[in-house]
Amino acid sequence: MGSRSTVIGGTALWLAADKVIAKGRKIAAHALEAAEPDVVFADGRFSVAGTDRGVTLTEVARAAFRFDRLPRGLEPGLHEHAVFSPPSHTFPNGCHVCEVEVDPETGEVVLAAYAVVDDVGTVINPVTLEGQITGGIAQGAGQILMEQVAYDAESGALLSGTLMDYALPRADTLPEIRMESHPVPTRLNPLGVKGAGEAGTVGALAAVMNAIADALVPLGVAHLDMPATPGRVWQAIQEAKSR
Repeated sequence: MGSRSTVIGGTALWLAADKVIAKGRKIAAHALEAAEPDVVFADGRFSVAGTDRGVTLTEVARAAFRFDRLPRGLEPGLHEHAVFSPPSHTFPNGCHVCEVEVDPETGEVVLAAYAVVDDVGTVINPVTLEGQITGGIAQGAGQILMEQVAYDAESGALLSGTLMDYALPRADTLPEIRMESHPVPTRLNPLGVKGAGEAGTVGALAAVMNAIADALVPLGVAHLDMPATPGRVWQAIQEAKSR
């Protein structure tokens, strides 16, 4: 399934890193002539608690490949592996609000405003998360407003096979997106993370199409298939007038 990279891969990395730190603590304790429980790791450095004595992670990594610097019985090297299989899928939550303006004379739809609040659990990187959500919103809005795979009715030939024929949203398609995060960590993995990749797209599909449908209600339009292109919107308005 999608949105598994941080949930599964990230947790596996986290578990493997903990194993590396645990082994590094043994090596550091041996080098510092201290008891292993007294050695702590923080900011890339192993140190004896309550003192200024310590060694860097780099120094421990170098020592890990020298038999003369290893505790008796400890295998050389500072590499570990870990496997993580989640007990269940994670699901992000969110709320998308979209405002559109429809020109009844031309059928043109303009996204006037957009706001979103998402819960993807623990946020690892706010910058990349914002990029994922923004890109997802653009993808969802594009599917609603313009994207369509078109075939010739007689030959079955693809008519929208290049970006010269297949419409995609551009920067001027979207308004400034107001984005907030409301993280609620999940208990299904140690990091508390949920998927984020599809969150923008899933929310945008419903928010944009519902906004268009709501704008067309006063004009008597009860149904509209996507994509909501100007021609299709205009035709729906004309048909509603003729009823």
